[in-house]
Amino acid sequence: MSTEQEARNKATFSRFHDAMNSSDPDVVNKTIDEVVAPDVLFHAPVPSGETGVEALKHVWAVLLRAFPGIRVTVEDVIAEGDKIVSRQTVTGTHLGEYRGLPPTGRTVTYGEIFIARFEGDRIAELWGVVDVFAQLRQLGMIPGSAP
Repeated sequence: MSTEQEARNKATFSRFHDAMNSSDPDVVNKTIDEVVAPDVLFHAPVPSGETGVEALKHVWAVLLRAFPGIRVTVEDVIAEGDKIVSRQTVTGTHLGEYRGLPPTGRTVTYGEIFIARFEGDRIAELWGVVDVFAQLRQLGMIPGSAP
């Protein structure tokens, strides 16, 4: 049985994902500002060296440029206490530069798991495990993979 706080956390996380699926950078940034703490601890490699919400916004700006219609489908969500665990499938078509690779027109599908810790009604900490290998293999960026 979930608590009221767990239900609110799930609703906030769902709102966050709805914004990501909007494909609109302004909606994504506005929602990040509303549901993520400004000094969020984002435990994922961010090439820009940015921190807090700026790191999260940067990641989404890169993804939206490279995969303009990117979709994040939430497969499972588990809420316990101040944390949410979400298993997701990401699908997108490579239509913009990504990691130095010009657009290929290829569609990629890969999995990811995120854990979000909440303080109040905002995401205060975020851990992500993304199957980058599957993503890069499908784009032909891994040596020996099929183009």
